[in-house]
Amino acid sequence: METPTTTSESSRGVGRRRRRGPVLRARRASDGRSGQRARAAVPNFFTLMNLLAGFFSLIQTAAGNLEAAAWLVVLAAFFDLLDGLMARLVGVSGEFGVELDSLSDVVSFGVAPSFLLYVFGLHQLGSMWGGLLASLPALFGAVRLARFNSLAEAGVKTTEFTGLPIPAQAGTVVVFILTFIERPWFDVLARPQLSVLITLVVGLSALMVSPISFPALPQPNPANLRAYRYRFLLFLLAMLLGVVFQEEGLLAAAIIYLGWGLGRALMWAIRVATVEDPDAEPVEEP
Repeated sequence: METPTTTSESSRGVGRRRRRGPVLRARRASDGRSGQRARAAVPNFFTLMNLLAGFFSLIQTAAGNLEAAAWLVVLAAFFDLLDGLMARLVGVSGEFGVELDSLSDVVSFGVAPSFLLYVFGLHQLGSMWGGLLASLPALFGAVRLARFNSLAEAGVKTTEFTGLPIPAQAGTVVVFILTFIERPWFDVLARPQLSVLITLVVGLSALMVSPISFPALPQPNPANLRAYRYRFLLFLLAMLLGVVFQEEGLLAAAIIYLGWGLGRALMWAIRVATVEDPDAEPVEEP
């Protein structure tokens, strides 16, 4: 009489284990998704700080505190750098993070610098022409980001940016303003000075949607540190210039970055003009 009871209990145990298997697998999958969401929250936090800094830059510009507004754009760029580094460190990537990053960049590096440029000097051209010129960084920056995202979705991976990155454009604008905002040369924006500002805005906006390549900073692993050592050295030099010379140092760093991209494009154009192969690629970094 005991044997059937034992067999029945054993069968029920096997059944419970079989039923428990899918439950455990579902629980492990749920834990994995929760862990991924927790890791993704780290870079997303810095992305939102980027957006917050851009929003406060708009507030400071509206209040007439142009220097504070410009430094807030620099702070937004710092957060933008951190969110990319954190995403690589925790090993997460996804469409949500990409879209959030793009929306934040449009505000912090497109709308905020455009409004800053208008209040800084372009308002002297009138609300219509001054507003149209000031809107160029925001408009062309949005196009630049859309192109970048479409290439990323297509799986295109490269160590170069096609067109000037929108944070680099915004950084150049704000360090220009920081450098000259308290200088006598810009106390009253006469026609020659205003022409410089207009040229800067139009030139940077055009570079964002141009086919000119600008160097990207790869993930700082040992292999990339060896392969792209000059890029990392120049990045450290730019940081050092900013710390030691503040806005003048940052302006010099922006000029170096722009000169690097434009110089390589010029070398490629000369090479194409002097060799028979019209499809020659730009000179690669040694």
